[in-house]
Parts: sequence; C-alpha cells; structure tokens
Amino acid sequence: MASKELALMAHLLRRAGFGATRDELDTYVSQGYEATVEQLLHPDASPVMDEDLLRRYHIDQNSLMLIESSQAYWLYRIINTHRPLEEKMALFWHGLFATAYGKLNHAKAVVNQTHTFRRNGLGKFADILLELSRDPAMIFWLDNKDNHKDSPNENYGRELLELFSMGIGNYTEDDVKACARAFTGWTIANADYMSVRASRDSIWPHGRLDWQFVYLPGDHDDSEKTFLGHTGPFNGEDVIDIICQQPATAWFVASRLYGFFVSDTPDEASIQFLADTFTETNGDIREVMRALFLSDFFKGESARLARVKSPTELVAGTARLAGSYQFPEWGIVNLAMDVSFMGQEILNPPTVEGWHTGREWIDTGNLVERVNSAALEMGDLARPGVQTVLQRVRARGGTLTPEECVDACLDAIGQFDVTEATRASLIGHASLGGNLEFGERGSADCSEERVAELLQLIVATREYQLA
Repeated sequence: MASKELALMAHLLRRAGFGATRDELDTYVSQGYEATVEQLLHPDASPVMDEDLLRRYHIDQNSLMLIESSQAYWLYRIINTHRPLEEKMALFWHGLFATAYGKLNHAKAVVNQTHTFRRNGLGKFADILLELSRDPAMIFWLDNKDNHKDSPNENYGRELLELFSMGIGNYTEDDVKACARAFTGWTIANADYMSVRASRDSIWPHGRLDWQFVYLPGDHDDSEKTFLGHTGPFNGEDVIDIICQQPATAWFVASRLYGFFVSDTPDEASIQFLADTFTETNGDIREVMRALFLSDFFKGESARLARVKSPTELVAGTARLAGSYQFPEWGIVNLAMDVSFMGQEILNPPTVEGWHTGREWIDTGNLVERVNSAALEMGDLARPGVQTVLQRVRARGGTLTPEECVDACLDAIGQFDVTEATRASLIGHASLGGNLEFGERGSADCSEERVAELLQLIVATREYQLA
C-alpha cells in the first residue's frame, strides 16, 4: 500500500504534468509537496530541453513545415521536458485559444503560438490576451488580417469575448462591434514586414515565410467607442484591460482551469475560490495555480481520478513511463498519429471551440486505440522505463505470488489508486500462471514476460484512463 504522500504526489504530477516515474515520485516526496508545487510553478529554474538534438537528428522537426512533424515535435517536448507544468499550461491554453493548422496551412505558425504559451502561460491573463491578439496564427485563424478601419471584421472580437475570456451572456452585440473596431490595424505580414504593401501584392502575402505581427495606425479606427460600459477612443490594449476587470472573466478563467486541472464535474464553491484569487491578484495565473494546487479540493481524495485523460496526456504519460523516445526517432511521428486517432489532433483542433473533453474522450473506437497504444509501449521489455519497472518488481524477491506481483507492478508504475475489483481482476489473470520465479534464467524469462503482460493489462484499466 502506497503512502499518502506518494499517492498525493502522483496525483499532483498527473495533473500538473504528464505523470511521473516511480523514481521521480520518490525524489518529489523527499522534497515535500509544497516545495514541489513551487518548483512546478517556476519552470525557469529548470533546464530547457536540448533542441540541438532535434535539429541534428530529426530534420522535419527542425524545419516544422509539416503538420505531422510539428505534432511529433510537441510530443517529444512533452515526453522529455524538465518543465512539466510549462507544457501542461501550453496544452491548456492551446485548447482554450484553439487555433488550427487546417485553415492556416502553416504548421510552424501554430508551433510558434505554443511557444507564446510557454513564455506567458503562468503570467498575467491580460498579458496572455495581449500576446494572443498579436499572435500571427491567431490573426490569420480568426481573420483579424481582414479587420480594417473602413470594413471591420468581427470574428476575432466576437470569439475573444465569447470563447476566450467572458462567455455568452456577459456582453452585447454592440460590445462585439466595438471590440472589433478596437483591433483594426492589428495584422500580419511576411518576414519582410517593413514593406507591408509589397507583401500584400505578392503571390503569397501570408504564405510559407515566417509571419510577423504588424500594427498599421492608418488602418486603425481611433474614433470613440463604448465597450462594456466604458467610453473612449479604445485600442486593443484598452479593451483587454477592460475585459480583465470583469467578474465574468474571473469566473470564466477559473472554471476552465478547474475543469482542466481538477475535475470534469464543476463545483461552484471551488470555482468561486479560484475566481476570487484571480480578482485579488489582478489575473495572475501563477497565483491562481498555486491556490489550486494547495487547495483542499485539489488534494482531497475525491479529486483523484476525477478527470478522463486527454489523448495527449495518455500517450505522452505512457511514453514517459516506458522511457520511450528519449532521443529523436522517426517513430515518434507514429506516436503523434496515435494521439490523432484517439480524437485529439494537436495543433489542429476541430473548431475554434476546441475539443469536447471529459467522457467525450471515450467511445468504443477511441478506447480501443487508447488501450492498444498504451499496451504497445508498456509491453515492450526493451524500453528502458519498462526495464526499470521490472527491476523494481524483481527487487521484491526471487519468488512472488500473483498478489505480490500485482501490488509490485502497481507500485512500480505509480498507479496507486485502483479499486478492489480492478486489483482482483489483475490478480485473477496473474494467478493463471502461478507464482513468478526470477531465479533460474528460464523461469525468469517467462516471469518477465508475465510482468510485461500484466503491465499491459494495468494500462488498459479504467483507472489508468483517468487522471
């Protein structure tokens, strides 16, 4: 039976990252829960990923011209990062500010947007919205490049209010129009943006070259606007400041963070607590996340396994556990495809609304994909992480009963929360072969295969599909 400290730490790392190996959990427990939270909240104190390896050994992930290699690039980062919360926040903001390759046809632009989320994802919400409004991928995705002084385009202004900050019912159509006018002149050009007109006249005004944010004061509507009860000659920065002062914004952000990091089932009191923290700290996301991770509603046992893992969480977490793809390999493209087959095509969400999460991640087809992908990783005894798990199991003794082997395997992969029914099913399967013997070589080989088979069954359990 795992200690309460270990089980809590495993819970934290599933939510604030993509899971942790058993050795990592021991290290985190030794430094304490609050110290681990602080480490997660300050990713700049941890080393960055060595991207030189990618540039040298995986040319497609260096150029990032193709969607498949760009998806593999992000998955490689998630698997190998020393900054798990940084990547988890990037995934959160990517799902909230959903921007898709399908319309842009420019994979690197969407990848660059994820870099923006890494840099700003734990900062002030106002700064995040400002960077988002200047992001070339978002400007193209929601047509702000077509938002002109004499011909406003309301697409970005509407989604900024509806899907990115406040939610339906907290603004009027006049507010949408004023918001759109405030963002006129916020546009993009190719790398040679000093010559915007020449870029517009080219055959690829928004083509394969790097996009840059450009502000055109001559194309900005600087007339007076009334927005959410405020009147003035507002620009984009002004409306963002007004948005972030709204109680509806605090609740909106708090509810999204709660649903992503705590539970698929909303709890109004907990969301209000996070909304109050948002308001008190002027929208400081790091402070909100600190309050979330240290709260009783997050640490309580009722929050354990209260979320369905997204495909990215499931695939990346299993690869980290198995020790897979610690070096750039072409096969990681196939792993990224597994995520897509499960219904989450990262960098290419289905709509501006993002993905429908929670139980909607699971259907009969997706569940087969989830089980097969996880079982393929954990059933491979050549994987270094699987070998580490095996060594922990063998360290329990030369002869293990089925019950002892099941408990050893669950402990070795940090799957501390399982029902008695699940444990009994696993023991029932393990009992088919009797005791496991690790002494004599022939018996040991057979027992190792049985451990690998048991690991495959564990990652197929209901509990493993949950975070």
